[in-house]
Amino acid sequence: MLRWITHMDRAVAAVLKPVLAGGIAALIAVITLQIVSRVLFSAVGWTEEVARFLLVWLTFLGAVLAWAQRRHIVVTVLVDRLPPAVRRWLSALALACAVAALVALAWIGYQYMIMQSYQKSASLRVPMMYIYAVIPLSACLMALLGLADLVRMCRGGMLSEPDDDSATDSGEGEGKA
Repeated sequence: MLRWITHMDRAVAAVLKPVLAGGIAALIAVITLQIVSRVLFSAVGWTEEVARFLLVWLTFLGAVLAWAQRRHIVVTVLVDRLPPAVRRWLSALALACAVAALVALAWIGYQYMIMQSYQKSASLRVPMMYIYAVIPLSACLMALLGLADLVRMCRGGMLSEPDDDSATDSGEGEGKA
């Protein structure tokens, strides 16, 4: 089961990395077009809206990738001073609370997405449902990854180090994240 969980973490990261890279490239292209068109021609109206929507999607999907790679910011000053058994129990409790909050965010985000399904964006006339869909999507993915982390933790695994090879590729060593 732990092998399946590790494969799921890596699959999510493998899919999100090129999606986010493409999104960042698209964001750079759109903002460049916006700047060039304002300086040299008349402004292209849809670029601001596309840039805003791309930034929202990149932020939420980037949070999922950060979770999959265990790169979210964690303050462990007090937790590190606790005995290992208490530290593990508190970490599991915090993870369970995070999963519960993500499930609530997914449900509320889904309701909001449905509620705004009739609204269209100003320039592109895209249904806002597609823009707001990133909220339940990313919350569900992070909740799934959180449940996998909880299972991993209950089976004796530790979550303190990043799961990908980017830390060792960049020369940072294999220390604690």
